[in-house]
Amino acid sequence: MSTFRKLAAAVILLFIAMIAGLNIYLLCSVNDSGIYRVEAKRLADRIEETGSTDISGFPHLTGVYSGEQLYRSDEHYLIIEAGGTPYRVEYTVSDKNRTILAVDLVMGALFLLVILLLIFIRRHIVVPFGRLNKVPQELARGNLSVPIPEEKSRLFGKFTWGVNLLREKIESDREKELSMQRDKKLLLLSLSHDIKTPLSAIKLNAKALARGLYKDEEKRRSAAESINSRADEIEHFVSEITKAASEDFMDFEVTHGEAFLSSIITRLSDRYAPQLSVSGTEFSIDSFDDCILSCDPDRLAECLQNLVENAIKYGDGRRIGLSFDKMDGCELITVSNTGCSLEEKELPQIFESFHRGSNAGKVQGNGLGLFICKRLMSLMGGEVYADIRDGCFCVTLVVKMA
Repeated sequence: MSTFRKLAAAVILLFIAMIAGLNIYLLCSVNDSGIYRVEAKRLADRIEETGSTDISGFPHLTGVYSGEQLYRSDEHYLIIEAGGTPYRVEYTVSDKNRTILAVDLVMGALFLLVILLLIFIRRHIVVPFGRLNKVPQELARGNLSVPIPEEKSRLFGKFTWGVNLLREKIESDREKELSMQRDKKLLLLSLSHDIKTPLSAIKLNAKALARGLYKDEEKRRSAAESINSRADEIEHFVSEITKAASEDFMDFEVTHGEAFLSSIITRLSDRYAPQLSVSGTEFSIDSFDDCILSCDPDRLAECLQNLVENAIKYGDGRRIGLSFDKMDGCELITVSNTGCSLEEKELPQIFESFHRGSNAGKVQGNGLGLFICKRLMSLMGGEVYADIRDGCFCVTLVVKMA
């Protein structure tokens, strides 16, 4: 806020200085009074040549007199001589004060507009923004109860509404995460307790067999079957633990709708074409037949962005391309990049969560990009698959057409 006040004060002072400087310039500038001398000289030449005293072609001259009226005037005049006869030539002088007044009126109107504009910016942008500047910090600290003031301004109304939605989403995700962690903890505690019973039975039967307590073959066989049965129970519990640990940890929301393929590709091109051009990477988009896709436009764009980001991180930076095809009522969108160093045997695992290929190296990442793509495409009724063609890594999204 203080910065804006300083900026506004500087603008106002600069404007006042401009007005003062313009007034000084107008006061000190040479007016057009010298023009009448030129016109008087031209009139004298005409009188000598033609004898005519017509002044219709001289806008700054108002009259020509000679004889007895030579010096009878209260107007501005000068004396010229033509053909040996003196003439009194009256002329007009521009009113400098009126010019300065007109300029001051125009500059005053502009100054008033600047003041109104600064007031508008302060009231509708600076002040609302000042009320919101602490909200992101509080959200980052985990304070989800921070008040978010409502704004009726069209400039900030949607922004505050969006921030409020963000807070609600963070709060909802936190509650889901806590609930999930609590349920998993209870499940693990319950399963670990249940494992103890068959484990104890296994240990008792194993000790009895080891010490030769069972002399009868039938009892030894029964003890072995009991160990096998209890091991099956433990295997079942381990499967439950594995299942609980591998449950989806991310909640995806998809809004089904329709979108033109061209609009999705335009969004992608506008975002990455300038960036890749600067880095020297060729970004090619093959020609395609525009069609209407049955999808969530934002989620489909997110999938394509994930694929392009992967191509930037794991490719060799020479070329990233988009190609298109149609098959069985679906649009196939393929993102490819040169410099693939992934082995084909790893392709079945690349869509698993937290999986990182052998080509990851020191590239930062968490192994979720392709996993997210697969989940989103599945929720939109589509599919995604990857393959390697001529040293290029290719990922294809299969999107249903409307």
